[in-house]
Amino acid sequence: MLRKIRIGISVVLFTLITFYFLDFAGILPNSFHRLAHIQFIPALLSFSIGILIILIVLTLLFGRIYCSTICPMGILQDVVARVSKFVGKKKKRYSYSPAKNILRWIVVGITVISFFCGFTVILGLLDPYSVYGRITVNVFKPVYMLGNNLLESVFSQFKNYTFYQVDASVLSVASLVIALLTFIIILFLAWKHGRTWCNTICPVGTVLGLLSRFSLFKIRIDQNKCNGCGLCATKCKAACIDSKNHVVDYSRCVDCFDCLEVCNKHALVYAPISVSTPKEAADNSKRRFLMTGLITAATAPKVLAQVKETAATLLGGKKAYQKKNPITPPGSVSREYFQNHCTSCHLCVSKCPSHVLKPAFTEYGLGGIMQPTVNFEKGFCNFDCTVCGDVCPNGAIKPLTVEEKHLTQMGYVVFIEENCIVYTDGTSCGACSEHCPTQAIAMVPYKGGLTIPHVNTDICVGCGGCEYVCPSRPFRAVYIEGNPIQKAAKPFKETENEEVEIDGFGF
Repeated sequence: MLRKIRIGISVVLFTLITFYFLDFAGILPNSFHRLAHIQFIPALLSFSIGILIILIVLTLLFGRIYCSTICPMGILQDVVARVSKFVGKKKKRYSYSPAKNILRWIVVGITVISFFCGFTVILGLLDPYSVYGRITVNVFKPVYMLGNNLLESVFSQFKNYTFYQVDASVLSVASLVIALLTFIIILFLAWKHGRTWCNTICPVGTVLGLLSRFSLFKIRIDQNKCNGCGLCATKCKAACIDSKNHVVDYSRCVDCFDCLEVCNKHALVYAPISVSTPKEAADNSKRRFLMTGLITAATAPKVLAQVKETAATLLGGKKAYQKKNPITPPGSVSREYFQNHCTSCHLCVSKCPSHVLKPAFTEYGLGGIMQPTVNFEKGFCNFDCTVCGDVCPNGAIKPLTVEEKHLTQMGYVVFIEENCIVYTDGTSCGACSEHCPTQAIAMVPYKGGLTIPHVNTDICVGCGGCEYVCPSRPFRAVYIEGNPIQKAAKPFKETENEEVEIDGFGF
C-alpha cells in the first residue's frame, strides 16, 4: 500500500512538473510554478524558510521521501530503471554495495565551496531539479514541439487547426550539449545500477541522507523473521540493503518501498526506530571525521576570468558595437545577485512568452554558462509581462508587479548614428521610435527634411523593442546595453505627435 501511494503521488507531481516545462501553449496556469518552489535547492536559494522546514521535517520523520516522491530527477531515474526491467533480456537484479561516502562528501564540499566563490555553475550542474529542468527544456521540449508541428501538418490536411506551427529550434548549442551529456550519463547509471547518481553524486541526496539517519520512520529488518534469502537486496535500486548482516544504510534509502512488497516473510517493516545500533554510531563518527577533513583540506578555487568576445570587423563603413554587459532578466536586481542565485533550471526560458530569454554561453563568463540572458534576436521583452519573475523558484528573478516592471531598467539604449539607414541611405525610418513603449527614442529633425532618432536613457527600460525592429544590417543602429545593477527608470509621460503643416516657404 505504501508503495502504491508513493507511486501515485510521484506520477502526479512528475507529470505536472514536466508538462509545465513543455507547455508552450499556456494550457497550465502560471500558478503551477509553485511546484518548482517545493524543490530543495530552489527553496534554499530563495530563502523559502517554510518550504525548507517542511522538507527537513518530512525527512526527519519519514526519511528521504523527497528523493523518491517530489524530486523530478529521482522519479526519472525510477522510470528508467523500471523500463530497463522490461526491455532487458535478463531479469533485473540489484545487489548491495558499500556507500562511497568519501566521494559523496567531496562532491558536497566542492559544491559548497564553488557556490560561495561565485562559481554557481557547479551548483547548477549538480542540483537535481535544475538538471531535470535543463534536460526537459533542451532535450525533451524540441522533440515535443517537433511532434506538435508534425500533428499540425497532418491535421491541417483535414481542415482541423487544433495544432499550430511553433519554432522548434535549439536555444543554445552549449546548453543542448551539456543537457544531452548529463541525460546520457544519468540514463546509463539508472539503466544499469538504479539510484547510483542519486546516492553518489547528487549533493541534495547526500545532505538529506545525513538527516534521514535520524528519521523517526525507517525500514527495519526483523531478524527473527528474516531467512537471509536476499530477495529484498535484489529489488533495492539504492543498493543499500545488506541482507547478510541485516543492515539498511539509511543515508541511501529513498523510501521507494519496493523491498516491503517482495519479502515473503514480512521481515521488513516501515516503523519507528528509537535505538541506533553500534555500527550506525560508528558510521556517524566516520562521517563526521570525513566532513572535518574535507573542510580543513579544501581550497577555494579562483573564479575563472570572463571570456571576452573578439571585436567585430567593419563592413560597408558601418560601426560594430561590442556590448559591455549582458542583460539579466527584469527583476534580477544585479548581475552579481543573479549569478549567485540562478541554478540554470531554464524554467524562465521555457515560459517566456516573447522568447527573449536564452541560455548564456560566455556572456557571464565560464561561471555563468547556461544561466539565462536576454537576447533580442527573436523578439523583445513585453512591456507588461512579468512571467519570468513569477515562475523563478530560486529567487534569482524577483517577482514584479506590472507597475514595477514599467520602471525597472535592465538596460539602456545606445544609438549609433553611422549605422542608421537615415544616415547611410538617406531614407526615413522611425521604426525604433514607433516600438518604444516609454518614448525613450524620439525622432528629431535631420537634414533633407528627414528625422533621426534621439535617445533619452533616463526613461529607457531596456525592453529591446528598438533593437529587435531596427532594419539596419549587418549592424543595427540601436542596441540595448545591460545594467550591471538594475536601476529605476524615471517615469515617462505619453505625448502625442502633432502633425505640423509646412508651407512652401518652409514655415
